[in-house]
Amino acid sequence: MKAIDTKIPDVKIIEPMVFEDDRGFFFESFNHKEFEKAVGKSVQFVQDNHSKSTKGVLRGLHYQLPPHAQGKLIRVVQGEVFDVAVDIRKSSPTFGKWVGEPLSAASKKQFWIPEGFAHGFITLSESAEFLYKTSDYYASNSERSIRWDDPKIAIDWPFDIEPILSSKDLRAVDLKIAEVFE
Repeated sequence: MKAIDTKIPDVKIIEPMVFEDDRGFFFESFNHKEFEKAVGKSVQFVQDNHSKSTKGVLRGLHYQLPPHAQGKLIRVVQGEVFDVAVDIRKSSPTFGKWVGEPLSAASKKQFWIPEGFAHGFITLSESAEFLYKTSDYYASNSERSIRWDDPKIAIDWPFDIEPILSSKDLRAVDLKIAEVFE
């Protein structure tokens, strides 16, 4: 496993070592000891989630406030998405900045988004299946959403269609009024 720094140091791209031949491929999708070494901290995952989305579906920007903040280890097992993390730690020098990464079943890359970040993605392929581990359980009372198109964050989403949003994401707020991490 190789961890690649992004322009926001706590967010990492994780590239597994893939063994391929004419029969197919094999890779270790998760190794706790190697993962903690790669991200430089202790992480305990408690929940695995699996979602499927059709082309143009945009989910996010979602996060949970403490005491139920979630770190997420994300990968795509079918199709392709553009995945985004936004730093919402008020004391961080990168507060309000974002980093994005295309993830696909073909690349097998993973995205580590620690606690203190809002997360979202858009499906670029006809459909995509998305798996992610979380470091805390889902807690609806701690869940919050920031607008995917907040002009202050100015994410450069790679699409030219109107995204398909949930009613929850249509009600998301701008970063300037969102509850964030202190």
